[in-house]
Amino acid sequence: MKRWLLTLCIFLKSAGLWLAWMTDYTLLGWMVFLGGGTIMVLQLIVPNWQGACDVVTNFLPAGKSVWLTIDDGPDPEDTPRLLELLAAHQAKATFFLIGQRAEQYPELVDAIRASGHEIGCHTYTHPTRTFWLAGRCKTRRELDCALPHIERERGEVTLYRSPVGIKSIFLRGLLQQRGLRCVGWTIRSGDGLGQDPDVIVHRVVNNVRPGAIILMHEGYRVASAVRIVAIQRVLESLTRDGYDFIQPTTDQLRTVPVKSLTPEPTTTTKELLCN
Repeated sequence: MKRWLLTLCIFLKSAGLWLAWMTDYTLLGWMVFLGGGTIMVLQLIVPNWQGACDVVTNFLPAGKSVWLTIDDGPDPEDTPRLLELLAAHQAKATFFLIGQRAEQYPELVDAIRASGHEIGCHTYTHPTRTFWLAGRCKTRRELDCALPHIERERGEVTLYRSPVGIKSIFLRGLLQQRGLRCVGWTIRSGDGLGQDPDVIVHRVVNNVRPGAIILMHEGYRVASAVRIVAIQRVLESLTRDGYDFIQPTTDQLRTVPVKSLTPEPTTTTKELLCN
């Protein structure tokens, strides 16, 4: 967490306790105390919030381009088909892989890299509910157990995405030590919970703009009606609209919104629950 934010939170909690115990302003004191804790928690559990970690939320485009990111692989059924789809559309993507699955399917990790796509770390076990409570050792294990299986001595991994966008208080320092950059998204497609590919594609197409990071998923957690189909239709629709699917360079990555003629996409409560 940024030092100034951590200092602020500690100050608020300390001030709240002093007010509650040492003065007549007991109610105000507890409100200040709880408010300081709330700030800390929100920095950890709200996706794309800056503070606990610098999160890339978009990139500076050179043209009409977007960044397609695919989480939760590799998958023996989906990954080969996705590589064929991407090749057919001359599109590049970044696959954020779960370490356990990369360990189980090393040949798919090699196939992704051989096809010219980028690979990022998506933790080793994909902890969704408890990662914001993870201590230093747990956070370190989620990184260090995953990296050997997704690097496979063939390519350095420089990108990381948290499960469901959740961070731990120790994540910033551990990422910096490993040369990893945390990547969020601009558009959350909702394919992790969605049952109708038309709704998912409509959400992406309606909110797309140059420089957007599109979050989608592969694997058994995605509904059978949505698996592959949603990504295929997004590729087809955006390609018709003249978009290129690229892997942005490091100097293009941004943690603040890029000015655009189109409005910023909104995220519903249901989408925040989707993995």
